[in-house]
Amino acid sequence: MTLDPKSSIPLHRQAENILRRLIESEEYKNGKTLPKEVDLARELNISRNTLRQAIRQLVFEGLLIRKKGVGTKAVRKGITGGVKNWLSFSQEMKALGVEVKNYELHISTQKANPEIGGFFEIEEGTRCVVMERVRGNSTFPFVYFISYFNPRLPVSGEENYNQPLYEMLDSRYGIIVKTSREEVSARLAGDFIAEKLEIKPSDAILIRKRFVYDENGVPVEYNIGYYRADSFTYTLEASR
Repeated sequence: MTLDPKSSIPLHRQAENILRRLIESEEYKNGKTLPKEVDLARELNISRNTLRQAIRQLVFEGLLIRKKGVGTKAVRKGITGGVKNWLSFSQEMKALGVEVKNYELHISTQKANPEIGGFFEIEEGTRCVVMERVRGNSTFPFVYFISYFNPRLPVSGEENYNQPLYEMLDSRYGIIVKTSREEVSARLAGDFIAEKLEIKPSDAILIRKRFVYDENGVPVEYNIGYYRADSFTYTLEASR
């Protein structure tokens, strides 16, 4: 952790780069608190004002969080999803090197509400196979899923849902999913979701709806995911 005062790069930018490397390290990626400002400034041989410039930028970028009376913490490295990497949840996590743990798995049949009935083009009240799962890493759960399946498809609820969903649909029924339309929103967790995700009812969550179609344009799955906001980032990229 050394800076070069003769460099053309301003000291606060050099400090930024050092802090970026620090919070990406194994020691800090789960949200560890940084050393006190006075100690960190002394170690870097810069003023506290220069250090604060670097910290402010990383707070702005969402990489650090400052709490009065607590200090400055690295934001726990979360899961990143987006339109460019549309995969099943299991495939997403495998690509990111995250080992998935199932905290809950429930299969049932439920009556379709108007929104689900409209998506599948079935009558409201028609029963659908429904899968509910609470999933996360080895430390804590971070997403609660509800998946409704088109009752016109041969899905029975007796399938092995411990394997990746879309692989199972392909290998067992020849259903190849191709297109996903998504909606992302945010809200407070509330009591039910808070209990599932081991957070406070007043904590923020991200809601990710997926409308999944097969290669022939037939609707396959209506999926809602409730994610801990401190563990999931949704990215979009646009080109012109």
